[in-house]
Amino acid sequence: MIYLDNAATTLPDPRVVETITETLKRYPGNPSSLHKYGREALRLLCSCRETVLGSLGGDGTLIFTSGGTESNNWAIQGTLHLMRHKGKHIVSTAIEHDAVLAPLRELSDRGYEVTLLQPDALGQISTDALANALQEDTVLVSVMQVNNETGAILPIHEMAKVVHARSNALFHTDAVQAFGKISLCPRELGVDLLSISAHKLHGPRGVGALWIRDTVKLPPLLRGGGQESGLRSGTEALHNIAGFAKAAELSMAQLSETRAHLESLQTYLRETLPLSLPQVRFLPQGAPHIVSLSLPGTKSEVLMNFLDSRDIYLSHASACKRGGRSHVLSAMGLPADVIDGTIRISFSRETRVGDLDQLISALKEACTTLFPRS
Repeated sequence: MIYLDNAATTLPDPRVVETITETLKRYPGNPSSLHKYGREALRLLCSCRETVLGSLGGDGTLIFTSGGTESNNWAIQGTLHLMRHKGKHIVSTAIEHDAVLAPLRELSDRGYEVTLLQPDALGQISTDALANALQEDTVLVSVMQVNNETGAILPIHEMAKVVHARSNALFHTDAVQAFGKISLCPRELGVDLLSISAHKLHGPRGVGALWIRDTVKLPPLLRGGGQESGLRSGTEALHNIAGFAKAAELSMAQLSETRAHLESLQTYLRETLPLSLPQVRFLPQGAPHIVSLSLPGTKSEVLMNFLDSRDIYLSHASACKRGGRSHVLSAMGLPADVIDGTIRISFSRETRVGDLDQLISALKEACTTLFPRS
């Protein structure tokens, strides 16, 4: 198997799987229980929180969630409730993940004013455009740090400075694709809320977190027994949280090495693939683990099926978006034939140059046999 769909989900690290299994065996108690098993579980929970929070710089509040989608939805809905007497204007971008765009569409139907900033042809959002979009009643700005389809890295630090200088809005960033790939410190970025997820860095699916600046007092997402500092009630999935912490620990320990490896893979692919397929069109380079490219005149779904039959796995857009043309590439104004022939290749620390050689060979075969005129 050649797995090149790591922006969708990474394969779990064996050490993470071992941690999850051991946690299920050794920590059977509920962290809210007062007996010995409960106290042991609570100590582990606190230790895991410190580990994940430490990977983000160590300050702020970290609340565990079920993943990036929940964190994004809570950040949006919680901010609007917190700022309900200050305005109903939201600024975001047209290239956000559907975990942001879908709740914004629903809020628009409920009477909120939503401004979606449009990207340029490189997939970037300008800070000036954001500044011009701010209004007196703007209460939330939500801009992703790394685009999940193109890999574009957005200027979050500069954007947050502008927002805080010119408005009272809170700034949220979806950092799911950034965590574990590039250096990430919410305090240094200047954001108020930040979403992350475990399964993008070889951790388990079904667990993520929302980082909250200490001065921001979000209302509870779930009410009940008062877990997670009273903000998200419900018995914590300790085994998944322990796996999350282990994945974060491993990723932070080799962050520089991993980034260098990912960048070398990206360089190799960008230099080597055109030798076999000169018609290839690469989208601009951004995050080290994502390469978005197009073979105009082909169909990405057909290419994917061809590669799938050879045990090579990748995506044509966000794996969370089933069917339909990419809203990100459409917003960038790319021609239809470029969009329809676009595939997303995403690496991990386990990807090797030999994997890319086999991908290149298979793509050449697919274009020769299925799209001889492309």
